[in-house]
Amino acid sequence: MNDDTDDARSRLNRIQRLLESGERELVPAWRRVTRGEPRWTVTAVILAAVALQWMLPHRLILLRTVWVLPALELVLLAGLVAANPRRVEPRTRLLRYLGLTLTGVITLANGWSAVRLVGELVSGEGAGGAVPLLLTGDIIWVTNVIVFALWYWEWDRGGPMARVEGQHQFPDFLFVQMQSPELAPPDWEPAFLDYLYLSFTNATAFSPTDVMPLSRWSKMLMMLQSSVSLVTVVLVVARAVNILK
Repeated sequence: MNDDTDDARSRLNRIQRLLESGERELVPAWRRVTRGEPRWTVTAVILAAVALQWMLPHRLILLRTVWVLPALELVLLAGLVAANPRRVEPRTRLLRYLGLTLTGVITLANGWSAVRLVGELVSGEGAGGAVPLLLTGDIIWVTNVIVFALWYWEWDRGGPMARVEGQHQFPDFLFVQMQSPELAPPDWEPAFLDYLYLSFTNATAFSPTDVMPLSRWSKMLMMLQSSVSLVTVVLVVARAVNILK
């Protein structure tokens, strides 16, 4: 009797393991509960954005005291790193708001600089030489790529912490690995560098490339980024060419 019971239990255990393994194979990692992505990638890129903002001419910075916004950004970043030093994983909703606030501050600072630069180019004042103008335009453009990468990363399927818990079934961005899962490892899911690539290609091509926006907000945000990138590039290059002539 005991042998029959043990045999039945072992069969049930094998069936359960087969069902669980089959479920993992059928459900992709980006729809399952997974571990958070490493913190260091997004931290390094945010530090690069802060350094780029520090390099801008003082006349284009939002506040007269140059160090205020970079210091605020570093404090917010330190809070996020202290709470999740290794991986971006859900702890409290406060971390979600902290991340959005940090992205908002970086966006505000760079947006102000971009508006001031465009205003100078339109009025023909404060442009200086062609080389300084191109360098300033490059800084704002690269920071803009980082800014939109952060927004894509923060909002796609509810943000990085919601993606860890698999809360949203339908993605806002369709990556190639989602369409062709046989081309990626079974544990693949989008991370920050994927959104950085998305932001860069959208800013250079002025349109989607291999990552398709699905939700309305993602389409509007990509349209906004393309518009900002196009205006910045066209005005800066045109003004620089005019100065060289």
